[in-house]
Amino acid sequence: MNTILHITKRQQWEQAKNTSSYRADSLESEGFIHCSKSTQLLKVAKRFFDNQQELVLLFIDSEKVQAEIRYEPAEIGELFPHIYGELNIDAVYQVIDFEAGEDSLFELPQEIINLE
Repeated sequence: MNTILHITKRQQWEQAKNTSSYRADSLESEGFIHCSKSTQLLKVAKRFFDNQQELVLLFIDSEKVQAEIRYEPAEIGELFPHIYGELNIDAVYQVIDFEAGEDSLFELPQEIINLE
């Protein structure tokens, strides 16, 4: 299984479970859902989710995603997985709470460490 990861608000994920598909805000604005590999997760969390609450981390089996996934370069020169379409929720095999600690820093969850 090839796992990619996506951070979102808990409320958005709860709404998606009622419709069988997930649509990130970036799907409307940029045409794709931003994802990351395990080695990119903390950089993404720090840059885009600093000081946000009620976050969850989606573990996605990329082989089950029905929409096209493209690995494309970002500003920092790394290739990031982008999902070009709605995410079918049956591709998500695990969801965990994902919030910064008291020091405002994100830590790599044990579930990610176990993937590597």
